[in-house]
Amino acid sequence: MKYGTLTALGSLVLSAAVVAPAGSADAARGPAGSPRPPYEQAGLETSADAAAPLAAPETRGVVMAAHRAARAGIAFGACPKEEMLPKPVTCGTVRVPLDYAHPEGRTIALTVSRVPATGVAAKRQGALVYNPGGPGGSGMSFPMAGELPEWKKIAAAYDLVGYAPRGVGRSAPLSCESPEEFAKAPTDAPEHPSPAYKRERIAEAKAYAAGCAKNAGDALPYYTSLNNARDLDVLRAALGQRKLTFVGASYGTYFGALYATLFPSHVRRMVFDSAVDPDPSQVWYGNNMEQSAAFERRWADFRAWVAQHDDAYRLGSTPAAVQRSYEKVRADVARHPAGGKVGPGQLQAAMLSAGYYDDYWAMRAAALSAYLKGDPKPLADQAGPPTLPLAARDAENENAVYTAVECNDAPWPTRWRDWDRDNTELARTAPFETWDNAFMNLPCAYWPAPRQQPLDVRTAPGQLPHTLILAAERDAATPYAGALDLRRRLAGAALVTERGAGTHGIAGGPNACVNGYVDDYLLTGRTPEHGAAECAPHAAPNPVTLPGDRALPRVR
Repeated sequence: MKYGTLTALGSLVLSAAVVAPAGSADAARGPAGSPRPPYEQAGLETSADAAAPLAAPETRGVVMAAHRAARAGIAFGACPKEEMLPKPVTCGTVRVPLDYAHPEGRTIALTVSRVPATGVAAKRQGALVYNPGGPGGSGMSFPMAGELPEWKKIAAAYDLVGYAPRGVGRSAPLSCESPEEFAKAPTDAPEHPSPAYKRERIAEAKAYAAGCAKNAGDALPYYTSLNNARDLDVLRAALGQRKLTFVGASYGTYFGALYATLFPSHVRRMVFDSAVDPDPSQVWYGNNMEQSAAFERRWADFRAWVAQHDDAYRLGSTPAAVQRSYEKVRADVARHPAGGKVGPGQLQAAMLSAGYYDDYWAMRAAALSAYLKGDPKPLADQAGPPTLPLAARDAENENAVYTAVECNDAPWPTRWRDWDRDNTELARTAPFETWDNAFMNLPCAYWPAPRQQPLDVRTAPGQLPHTLILAAERDAATPYAGALDLRRRLAGAALVTERGAGTHGIAGGPNACVNGYVDDYLLTGRTPEHGAAECAPHAAPNPVTLPGDRALPRVR
């Protein structure tokens, strides 16, 4: 399941110097001349590289690519119409090696967007780079966040920089099947699938993996989190930044943590918003199982909220009654798809978004309520597949990159019986999302490219400046245990917890307490005292009804 957040909707060149990454001769010693640990000196790529020579090919490749990028810079200008970004956003590209072991070989262009800092020159702090997660998410619209009140102080101090990682958008785009095939609807989504349905999905997974291999060709192995971290260092150099200031959300926290491990001397400030658990044993099969269990809890939170507002929705005054109303809608769209396109699969995806963001709670509840009153249009509008060609293309592209990165990053079970056993067991207690999540990732069982061993994310005391981790206690996409693990692994990291909340991605959101800690850190470098702080949850959503709503009888 995707680890991405909704993206909130020219720079000061501090230095064109390129700092050598960990593992180079210039980076062999840490603060005050202290020796750097062996895993940094070696520039470890994966745990399998423990015996690699100090000058690993990828390490040298990053140095060469960063030097080239620093000399070339980024020629920012008007954004292509396809980006649909208004002024004052400007766009450019930075070239990175496809394969860092061969930096003189094929290169690809990553698209970059920017709005310069709005404050006085004396108070500007350089570039702040943002990634919204995914894998497969684009940050190209991020510079527009400076128009929002929650980002005004940061926008005054920093150039806001977004970019599309490799494979995403116009950055050497990856595709695994036609957008029309990807967006086909209606589809089924059984919580306890039959053997026949499982066989159908196995065949689809094999075909999808083969499509990725056919379309990407020999480039397929290079869509990885490690290369995303390396690309980030080249982008840093192209922006003229001696050190990186970065905000990563969701999956962005994972390759941000890889960056911190590989290039600790290049880090200025880093915010990890809704942290993926970087434990190598969890990446990515285990993390997805944990997600499915956590979404069951978040689905229960949504149903409890709907039950509290039974006067508005008439879906049931208890979570169990709300579940029965949902099952009624689910059964009905299986027989008669809403708007001809919304079956159980599309309904499930729409409800899953409510598991990510409580902003969706009111509109999803209102759509279910309207459907049971005889009006399917709100549900068809909210849950229908993308109809515009560009939207369908972007959705397929995002999924292709997600699949390629996660399948390449780590080992996955290759025997169907292991997937079947694990997900059948989990679905007994967490039926809401378990099998949908499993089938989404199933191409990784049949992946044709080599799988890596995940890097052991870890820094020693004094290696890394203080960093800031943000986490909502009931976040399902990145369960809270991941934030605790990341804090243990990054020496000096501080953790801000939004207690009792579950929205995914909390920087720049409705919680003023969280935003205060983010502003303080990015503007001054300060982190909470004793390395931890807690914020009360943001306000629960207000119930809304749709125009023309008429009352339903109460559901018990």
